[in-house]
Amino acid sequence: MPIYHTLGTIPAKRHTVFRKPDGNLYAEELVSTEGFSSLYSLVYHCHPPTIVKALGEPYSVEPKIAREKHLKHTSLLGFNIKPEDDYLKSRKPVLVNSDLHISLAAPKKSMTDYFYKNSQADEVIFIHEGTGTLKTGFGKIRFGYGDYVIVPRGTIYQIEFDDEKNRLFIVESFSPIRSPKRYRNEYGQLMEHSPYCERDIRRPSDLETIDAYGDFKVLIKKQGLIYPYIYGTHPFDFVGWDGFHYPYAFSIHDFEPITGRLHQPPPVHQTFEGHNFVICSFVPRKYDYHPLSIPAPYNHSNVDSDEVLYYVDGDFMSRKSVVKGQITLHPGGIPHGPHPGTVEKSIGKESTEELAVMIDPFRPLMLTEDALAIEDEDYHKSWLE
Repeated sequence: MPIYHTLGTIPAKRHTVFRKPDGNLYAEELVSTEGFSSLYSLVYHCHPPTIVKALGEPYSVEPKIAREKHLKHTSLLGFNIKPEDDYLKSRKPVLVNSDLHISLAAPKKSMTDYFYKNSQADEVIFIHEGTGTLKTGFGKIRFGYGDYVIVPRGTIYQIEFDDEKNRLFIVESFSPIRSPKRYRNEYGQLMEHSPYCERDIRRPSDLETIDAYGDFKVLIKKQGLIYPYIYGTHPFDFVGWDGFHYPYAFSIHDFEPITGRLHQPPPVHQTFEGHNFVICSFVPRKYDYHPLSIPAPYNHSNVDSDEVLYYVDGDFMSRKSVVKGQITLHPGGIPHGPHPGTVEKSIGKESTEELAVMIDPFRPLMLTEDALAIEDEDYHKSWLE
C-alpha cells in the first residue's frame, strides 16, 4: 500500500552523516523496487547488511507440475494438507502459473533457527486459522483469523505462532501487490467509494533493534531455489527507516461490501491486484434488494480467466456442499454456475454470512502433485441433478 510510514530514528536528510553514540556511522540501505522507479524505503542499520560468513548449497522448492493443460472443474480439500513442524516445509504449492503461485500451509512451529526472504515475489499470507506475530526489521505485525499479511519481496522475516493450530492460504506474486487502481486517486489515496481505506491498514510497530554479531541463517528464495546464507550480524538491526516499501496487514473483516438492487459482479469484491490476476474478498453482506432479484450468481462462462475460490467460513448459497479450506478451480473455456436447486432456494434470502477469498488469474493455472493428492475427483459432476 503506498502510504508513507516511518519508525525508529532517522537523520533529517537522506544520504547524510548519521552516527552511532560511539561515533561510528550507521549503514544506510535503499530498498527499492523496479530499479529506482517504484516504491522504496530507506533503512538504517547498526551494521552493513552485506556481511556474509558462509553460503550453503541451494536446493529446489520448484512446484512439481502434475496437470499442465486441463479443462476440468476441480475441487481441492485444503484441510487435507497435513500439518508439519517447519514453516517452509509446510508450504505446499497447489496451483501455479508464471504470474503467481498459490500454496496451502499448516505449520506447527514458529521460525526460530532461521530467517526467510522471498527475493522475487510479494507474499500474501491469508490467515485462516491461528494467531501470531510477523517479525521483520521494519517492526512487528500481530495477525489473526481473516488477516491478509502482505510481505513485499526482499523482506527478511520470521513468523512466531502462538500455538500449533495454523492454516494459511498463500499467494506468491511475481509482480507487486497493490490496491485496485480504480479505488485510488491520482495521488494514491484511497477514494470514498473504496471498500476499505487507509485506517484499515495495519502497519509495522514496536521496532526492536537487535544489534548482535553471530551466525544468522537466512534462507533466500529465488527462481525456485532456496539459497542458505549465513550472515554475521542480526537481520533485524534497523535503528530506523522511512518510505513506502514495508509489510502490512489488512483484515478481510474490514472489507466493506458493495451491494445493489441486483446481483453485483465479482469485481465489486476486488481487494488487491497483481500483474494478470486479482484477489477478491467475499464477506457477510446484505443481498440484492430489487423485489424480483435472484441473489444466487448467474451462470458464467469464463472466457479470459480461470476462477479460484478458497472457502473460509459460512454458508454458500450457490453450492450444495462446501467445507472449510476447500478450493474450487473453474478454468477458462467452460461455464460454471450455481448447483441445481440453489437458484430457486436463494430467492427471498436477505443476507449471507459467507467468507471466501477469490483469485482470478488471466493465464491458465497448472495443478501440482500436491494438488492432485487432495483432489475431489468427482467435483466436475456436482452439477448433475
